[in-house]
Amino acid sequence: MQTFQPVLLGSDANVYGMARSFYTQYGVVSDAVCKAVLVACRNTRLVRIAAVEPDLEQDEVFVRTLVQYAEARDYKNTPLLLCSCADGYTILLARNREKLAPYFHFACPDLQTVLDLDIKDNFYRACAAHGLSFPRTATCTAQNHRTVALPFDFPCIIKPSNSPAYWNCHFPHKKKVFLARDRAEFDAITAAIYGSEYQDELILQEYIPGDDNNMRVLNAYCGLDRKVRLLALGRPLLEEQTPEGIGNYAAILSDPAYNDPALLDRMRRFLEDVGWVGYANFDMKYDARTGEYKLFEMNPRQGRSSYFVTAAGYNLARYLVEDVLEHKPAGLTVADTESLWMIAPFGVIRRYLADKALLRKAAALKRAGRCAHQLYCREDRSLQRGLWYARSQLNYYRKTARYYGNKGLQD
Repeated sequence: MQTFQPVLLGSDANVYGMARSFYTQYGVVSDAVCKAVLVACRNTRLVRIAAVEPDLEQDEVFVRTLVQYAEARDYKNTPLLLCSCADGYTILLARNREKLAPYFHFACPDLQTVLDLDIKDNFYRACAAHGLSFPRTATCTAQNHRTVALPFDFPCIIKPSNSPAYWNCHFPHKKKVFLARDRAEFDAITAAIYGSEYQDELILQEYIPGDDNNMRVLNAYCGLDRKVRLLALGRPLLEEQTPEGIGNYAAILSDPAYNDPALLDRMRRFLEDVGWVGYANFDMKYDARTGEYKLFEMNPRQGRSSYFVTAAGYNLARYLVEDVLEHKPAGLTVADTESLWMIAPFGVIRRYLADKALLRKAAALKRAGRCAHQLYCREDRSLQRGLWYARSQLNYYRKTARYYGNKGLQD
């Protein structure tokens, strides 16, 4: 007998990863409520598309869609466990929590806490207040981007402060993150962005040298009691290279050798000091010049690559269920097993990962069967999904070769 129903907000690779986590741990199929059905959640037996609403990001529509979903089900006898898988949905959930609480169980921070940490400029202020390192940073606006002076030398990272707003804007050669090597390139990039619908602040950041494998990704789960229950640190081996994928990870290595106790303790204290509830995801980079980890951003949800945590033996769904539905007490767990997670084929990792020692470690884990792919699940095999998966994996070779190293205003 099914004792609860997971309801996931979104339909991307993160949603599929969470659905796999619920299926692996509890044998349940997740329902998805989304704006559109993305390819990761098509032709799958792990996700049921329960509602598609193009205007889901409007508060009234968001609440109405979810309440209608709940009322069509036996929500009083089978608890509905609501889980946001995107920044915008977490903000909507926090803003409408009182209207949804009679129908759903969820773990979500209060609205002001989400806004204080999801908007990058606010996040850096919080880092400064809590003694966490981050790259030297400035901002610009639609009004001053032509004249703003940078407090550091080029190259300069350019990214939106408001990720949900940037996601919905359009302009030629749009990328998730840009790298400007000089002032002329900076001016061209900022002019293109502000020529679009996006009019919020841009974050301007010093470039931290080093390959993709100097990055670190941290996933956390914080209970309803505002205590951290899980910390899982991964070492990315390679990032995706497509315009919309820059900053997403193509492969992550889990290894207790990379668990920096001082870093993890600082991150635990930070999350508990701000009173976080639910999933959180941090991107950071090791700066060899200073010996510090520089934080880039905090996502108010599990990350797109967070299935690496489940693959390492720490099922993300279990932490939510045991906290929100079962109310089990729990202390802090720090993930400390070795595993390899990929969304790109291993051939791409082998070709573009320059660190041969890391490549040998990854290859050994793959040979030992301690390897998981985000979008391939043995229990979810079918002809249609198999054909799509094979095409998508082959396409990684083409698009990585086409876009590798390209973070400028061109295709």
